[in-house]
Amino acid sequence: MAYLRECLELLLRWLHVIAAIAWIGESFYFVALDNQLRPPKPGTAPEGVAGESWSVHGGGFYNKQKYLVAPAVMPEVLHWSKWKSYTTWLSGFGLFSALYLSQPKVFLVDPAVSSLSAGAASGVAVGFLVFGWLIYDRLCKLVGFHDDVLGILVGFQALVIAFATTHLFAGRAAFLITGATMATIMSANVFFVIIPGQKKMVAAMARGETPDAVYGKRGKQRSVHNTYFTLPVVFTMISNHYASTFSQPDSWAILALWMLAGMLIRQFFVLHHAGRDLYALPVVGAVLIVAALIWMKPAAPEVVSGPPVPFANVQSIVSSRCLACHSAHPKNVAVAPKGLMFDDPEVIRTRAADVYRQVFVLKQMPQGNVTQITDEERRQIARWYQAGAH
Repeated sequence: MAYLRECLELLLRWLHVIAAIAWIGESFYFVALDNQLRPPKPGTAPEGVAGESWSVHGGGFYNKQKYLVAPAVMPEVLHWSKWKSYTTWLSGFGLFSALYLSQPKVFLVDPAVSSLSAGAASGVAVGFLVFGWLIYDRLCKLVGFHDDVLGILVGFQALVIAFATTHLFAGRAAFLITGATMATIMSANVFFVIIPGQKKMVAAMARGETPDAVYGKRGKQRSVHNTYFTLPVVFTMISNHYASTFSQPDSWAILALWMLAGMLIRQFFVLHHAGRDLYALPVVGAVLIVAALIWMKPAAPEVVSGPPVPFANVQSIVSSRCLACHSAHPKNVAVAPKGLMFDDPEVIRTRAADVYRQVFVLKQMPQGNVTQITDEERRQIARWYQAGAH
């Protein structure tokens, strides 16, 4: 069963990455295209064309034209940009369920952070996705097209989500749930707002009516929000591979710096495609990233005093606390993560620095402390390593 679960995770992760590349690539393309449109010369374009863009690619020339509201005659073949979004979210939620929700004690719960039970942690995690979208959607409807005010409110909501998750879940899960909430908003924008609005415009044309321009305006607003969410979401998706990002006490603030940096960098490219180069944006983004990297640097580890710890003691601790995952025949996973099998004593010695950093400095292993390693056992490993790890 452990191997079958790993196969499922592999397939879902592969599908998730492929779908996300397709969705983000298409989204970035349309945002860039929309900003590159220029009014056509009089008499050179059909009536109703508000802007066009010429490009050369793959040995040919392309002329993209955007109609204000809709063309006079509906084309027979119409491309709908939706399935990439739906596939990305469904595969992502499937992966989140197969990994985090199915093993909440390992991935979601951290007794040092909150007193949530495993079941409550799973329910609250899903609640973030649902209520994150509902609150965001209500903000959009209340504020309307006052984009500057709405942008501030949505940014504040993202900050609140980051703060809340890092005070309820294990660090790795907190970052992931923050990103998953933003990704849910992005896909829900497509499912509940953008596509339904486009369908109403198409239906109006089929009835011989002029479509209401508000649907296009609302869809563009949500698409712009999606493009600013993209880089922060991608960061949260990869952050769980780097314990330094989420192991600090104020990890919510570190995440906020990364998210703001991503939004500023994305804003630079949005403006660049519109013919404006505001280089202050990526510079400030780079400064925020450097600040985050400095903040993330672990403090000098405590020097643990006491009598020398024999290797036999360390091996005993590793055997009881780590072999459930890191062994030739692990119980909690199908294959030892990163191929580290600590049932071989030489592996413990050669990877002593990794064991010391993960167990004592970052305190990220055992994950979720499912094997209930004690602080004294962590300190014994530290004394052994600091004495030379012999």
